[in-house]
Amino acid sequence: MSGGDKLDFEIRPNPAPVSAADRAALLANPGFGRVFTDHMITIRYADGKGWYDARVEARGPIPMDPASAVLHYAQEIFEGMKAYRTADGGVTMFRPYANAARFNTSATRMAMPTLPEQTFVDSLHRLIEIDREWIPEGEDGSLYLRPFMFASEVFLGVRPANEYLYVVIASPVGAYFSGGVKPVTVWVSPDYTRAAPGGTGAAKCGGNYAASLAAQAEAAEHGCEQVVFLDAVERRYVDELGGMNVFFVYDDGSVVTPPLTGTILPGITRESVLTLASAAGHTVQERPVSFADWQADATSGRLREVFACGTAAVITPIGRVRFPEGEFTMGGGEPGTVTMALRQQLVDLQRGKAADPQNWVHRVF
Repeated sequence: MSGGDKLDFEIRPNPAPVSAADRAALLANPGFGRVFTDHMITIRYADGKGWYDARVEARGPIPMDPASAVLHYAQEIFEGMKAYRTADGGVTMFRPYANAARFNTSATRMAMPTLPEQTFVDSLHRLIEIDREWIPEGEDGSLYLRPFMFASEVFLGVRPANEYLYVVIASPVGAYFSGGVKPVTVWVSPDYTRAAPGGTGAAKCGGNYAASLAAQAEAAEHGCEQVVFLDAVERRYVDELGGMNVFFVYDDGSVVTPPLTGTILPGITRESVLTLASAAGHTVQERPVSFADWQADATSGRLREVFACGTAAVITPIGRVRFPEGEFTMGGGEPGTVTMALRQQLVDLQRGKAADPQNWVHRVF
């Protein structure tokens, strides 16, 4: 299939969907990533044939041979985005074409076929259309969409696979962190790193997250919700959190985030925050921030706020920082005004409640 071709999706409705009453009970408190909708999208790929067999079908187990390439060589990538209810009864997504472009960047890095961006967005539309009733109501409710692709060819040779399966599933979700928006405590890992130059840090592949889990468990042992990774070369500079990008707000109003040097995931929310902060009059910089400077500037008061951002949590203030030698707090442990203003602006944009000069909001209905 060439990049300009369009796939038609075969619709195979779930013969036994969840009842309206049971669905309502599940949506009352869905949590995050534990409840799933009735359907999924599948599209297959084969070398010499391209993308084919696009379906909307009942969500269920995926048959897999034990010699499937992904189980042995981890050729796998994914994305994450949300669909939101709007006040007029419509449904929106936020910058899905940016996710489509990043999906293909990840595919290229992992030696996988790219998926036409329009096909990517069309697949999201098809799933939202059939499972629209699964989108929760309320300020924190949304439908989390998880497109992913993996090597499905059955073989044990070390080479890029010749066959792949693209899938989209959806999960109605509430707030990422329980208890709503409140400052989180983070652990600065002294031993683990997330990615090295030349590696896969800029790709959204499962291996990056698997590599973060031991450090995340270490963070939990120290009473922290998230881990902060330092660079793999000097172990001095802040890279990102286990699943989110990080921003620093200084007393002169400047907003700083580490630069994209190949070891940091280029977050869609990260890029959006940079644009919104600049439009709000803040001086915006992408530059290295050492952990030593983070601690010193927080202690002196020069650094006023720190926050993490990503699709799942949107923007989350960081209130306390722990490391082997001690800990320190940010802004007295309370959410900062710049952090919360940017968060509210982003939330309002995503839900169609604010002006959208960047044309970021994608209307589904």
